[in-house]
Amino acid sequence: MSARLIGRVVAAFGRQYAVRLDDGRELLCVPRAKKSEVACGDLVELALTSADQGVIEKIGERTSLFYRADQWKEKLIAANVTQVVVVVATEPGFSDELVTRCLVAADAQDIPALILLNKCDIPAGLDRARSQLEVFTRAGHEVLELSAKGDVGTLRARLGGHISLLVGQSGMGKSTLTNALIPEADARTREISVVLDSGKHTTTHARLYPLPAAENESGALIDSPGLQSFGLAHLGRNEIECGFPEIRDLLGSCRFRDCGHIREPDCAIRQARETGHFDERRYATLLQLLDEHEVARKHRLEH
Repeated sequence: MSARLIGRVVAAFGRQYAVRLDDGRELLCVPRAKKSEVACGDLVELALTSADQGVIEKIGERTSLFYRADQWKEKLIAANVTQVVVVVATEPGFSDELVTRCLVAADAQDIPALILLNKCDIPAGLDRARSQLEVFTRAGHEVLELSAKGDVGTLRARLGGHISLLVGQSGMGKSTLTNALIPEADARTREISVVLDSGKHTTTHARLYPLPAAENESGALIDSPGLQSFGLAHLGRNEIECGFPEIRDLLGSCRFRDCGHIREPDCAIRQARETGHFDERRYATLLQLLDEHEVARKHRLEH
């Protein structure tokens, strides 16, 4: 029986995973179990099957797991993340509902998060994007502005000592940001593509890149595929409500403990919306998430 090794998953491609060992070697590994529950960022225990391949025997204990889910399936995005950076841009347009969903998912895992407005060198969409993001700054979320093709120093200063995950819709510039922060990232992406014969240089799976050692040896950045949707069926009702920081102090203040915040009398959340304390769009998103939660709950009970 071959000796067990410990490594970190730095790229996930379906049922194949690139695992980096402490000595810098990278192995292409598959999980022992039929159902894979491995995520990029996981620390894993593996056994060699050849000089450059192995089998994942065990997943180490996680400090966090960032993932999305609907009532049918879950999609793991990254594990052991200590910071989530939700990337939006001046163009193309972005969905503030999707941004909210990412922030709620991060909050449920107690992962600090910030919003990054990219492509600020494009003035045409800058005012629109800033206006769209005002609702998040009023709610207490931090928004950082920069251009991935310009100076990324403000973001670089926030990454040291963290395993940071970049998430967002396609076209927001996540990979451009990664390449600006870590110049060798593009070359590494191409190497992996050749190994898997994918022939693609766009991000189709999550990939982890160490930050340059001169900044912080323990820091890393995870670039993830562009999102089109982000289900939160795995979250409980309280986790969803707590994901809206502007109403946290109101939770439990409604007349009814199971208040749906729609028509019930003496609803603190609806009153906050009516007085302008809770933005109309955010209120609508909250109701949508609570409705999805209820549908998923009933689906689980029936199956």
